[in-house]
Amino acid sequence: MASLSTQNYKGARDFYPEDMRLQRHIFDTWALIAQRYGYEEYDGPILEFTDLYRAKTGQEIVEEQTYSFKDRGGRDVTIRPEITPTLARMVAARSQELATPIRWYSTPNLWRYERPQSGRLREHWQFNVDILGVEDISAELEVITLLHDLMHEFGADDDMFQIRLNSRELMSYIFGEYLSMGVDVSHRLTKLLDRKGKMSDEAFINQADAILGDKLNTFLDLIRTTKLRDLPNDLLESEPAQDLARLGKLLTARDINNIRFDLTIQRGFDYYTGIVFEVFDTNPDNSRSIAGGGRYDDLMSIFKAPRIPAVGFGMGDVIMADFLKVHNLEPKLTSSTKVVVISLDSDQIEAADELATKLRQSGINTATDLTDKKVGNKVKAADKKAIAYVIVVGDKEAISKDYALKHLASGDEERGDIDFIIEKLS
Repeated sequence: MASLSTQNYKGARDFYPEDMRLQRHIFDTWALIAQRYGYEEYDGPILEFTDLYRAKTGQEIVEEQTYSFKDRGGRDVTIRPEITPTLARMVAARSQELATPIRWYSTPNLWRYERPQSGRLREHWQFNVDILGVEDISAELEVITLLHDLMHEFGADDDMFQIRLNSRELMSYIFGEYLSMGVDVSHRLTKLLDRKGKMSDEAFINQADAILGDKLNTFLDLIRTTKLRDLPNDLLESEPAQDLARLGKLLTARDINNIRFDLTIQRGFDYYTGIVFEVFDTNPDNSRSIAGGGRYDDLMSIFKAPRIPAVGFGMGDVIMADFLKVHNLEPKLTSSTKVVVISLDSDQIEAADELATKLRQSGINTATDLTDKKVGNKVKAADKKAIAYVIVVGDKEAISKDYALKHLASGDEERGDIDFIIEKLS
């Protein structure tokens, strides 16, 4: 039998302890901010019926980007590529019981079958925040403010990221009323705009020309507009444009100034109905979308449930880690193990175990080194594992119960009894 490869599945990741520390930092920061705004955690199954995604996510995503198969009972199932349809299903199932507004967040494991690239893998975890039951733009204001605060909690300044706003309603108005295009052509243009960042300008213009013909230049002039007020008056006076203007003023009043109007922001999922937004890294080495979301008011309709307006966004762990790295915002993370108790030789194992037990009973994460390595090598092993402290127990310590607590990063030592050690480590 041939030996098995140690290579993991393409587009997935192994998480060694040092990788888990960074992921835990990201997850904990996400949860901290969500809970600060009153959001509660939920989750759902990693497998859903494929029809759930066919109904609203979009046929293209289902056919080209999902892990879909028949289970042993012959049912069509899909490993979730996103969690918003699951959220809608769960809310629809208890629509008569849940008090609105519903504020929920989740950090699901998601899978998409696509080409792995910088900032995007086949497997990732995504922070999702959704508020349901609010009709007006106060919902958009809340989630964008939350997202802005989240970036600052990670240590970012406003010049490190930009929030770009658009409206699917405004785009429908432009395509239908302003450019007089049918539904099919409008849908094709929406999909093309959503792919714009993944193709050259020449390829984009050529494909837009094939769709628009003599309306191409008018369309290109529109999507190059970066300020809402620069739109033609008949567009600026439309209700969707007025909603965007009001949202911009409210965000500015909250001292959120790194916002920009961008007609190319579409969000690829078919269920978005109103204002959409994305957060972009301003660093040229990572000029990608960090987070994105928007309003989706009609998703419950696929379950024949009462209409519930909703706004939400998602942020992936891969791109968030990249953002922290390019901006030098990665924290110095140590092991969750606070201290290693090391016996000088086999005669002190019992005394070392006694000390370790007392530390654990006091709520301090404590390990012991059970190997027969020399003390110096045991200390080096603890340092390599990013454990902050060591205590070496020899005959003297076993008798006196007076211990030397060594901080590995600085080399500093402090001596004291068990109460002193517990106080320092706590």
